[in-house]
Amino acid sequence: MTSNQQSLLKMNIANWITRLFLIVATIVLLYPFVWNLLASFKSNTEFLTDPFSFPQALHFDNYVRAFQKSKMGSYFLNSIFLVVLSTAILVIFVVPMAYVLTRFKFWGSKLILNLYMACIFLQAAYIMVPLFLQVNSFGMLDNRGMLSLIYAVLQFPFAIFVLSGFLKSVPRDYEEAAKIDGCGNTGVLVRIVAPLAKPGIVTVCMLAAMGFWNEYPLALVLIQSDSKKTLPVGLANLFEVQRYATDWSALFAALILVLIPTILLYVIGQKQLLQGISAGGIKG
Repeated sequence: MTSNQQSLLKMNIANWITRLFLIVATIVLLYPFVWNLLASFKSNTEFLTDPFSFPQALHFDNYVRAFQKSKMGSYFLNSIFLVVLSTAILVIFVVPMAYVLTRFKFWGSKLILNLYMACIFLQAAYIMVPLFLQVNSFGMLDNRGMLSLIYAVLQFPFAIFVLSGFLKSVPRDYEEAAKIDGCGNTGVLVRIVAPLAKPGIVTVCMLAAMGFWNEYPLALVLIQSDSKKTLPVGLANLFEVQRYATDWSALFAALILVLIPTILLYVIGQKQLLQGISAGGIKG
């Protein structure tokens, strides 16, 4: 066997090992979701008797009970409002910030960018107490607008990191041509850079929206009114109720309902997300 054949054989073996590992990892990750989906259509008797069996009939009333007992409709609207507002704030601020830090060199620009990069590791749980005291001093507790602003600000470092890496891969020729035609910096950003950076912006929006949708600690601490609570908080309340009522089927139905928007978001924006990542969205 020649050296080329040996190299080819090793490469094929390595590829098959990688594929086998990915298949096993996919099964491990999908199994809880499939089990949860099947359990959401079972009756409580079926689940308590044999939790690993297939449902004998599809009990759609589990989803109705999930909505009725936990006010899922109200929580859904609150979460959607927070996600949309937080994402809008994020885009409005992060796109020009990333553009300035990437394209313009001024005193302290590198320091500012490095500070943002360092803040990626700063999680909300680490600053929960001072954040709560500060929001309380402003009289903005139980305010969804303030919560949306906090959500967006906490995502600034990662979003700037992603967009900065993406903007570095965008050629400067288009910007220079627009400036020659008399376009100012704002016009270049809105008319040239933003359309070219669309995959990167969509990537940031999708990742941020998923994070906003699933966020729990801040919503639990900063929102006090039951009518303003988000879906993760409502789901936790449902778990407490159903744990003593033994209505596990409704709980599993609620878990599936929480996943539907995230799945739809990924399916709709999958092309842009993959394009943004492959085009340089996560390059330093």
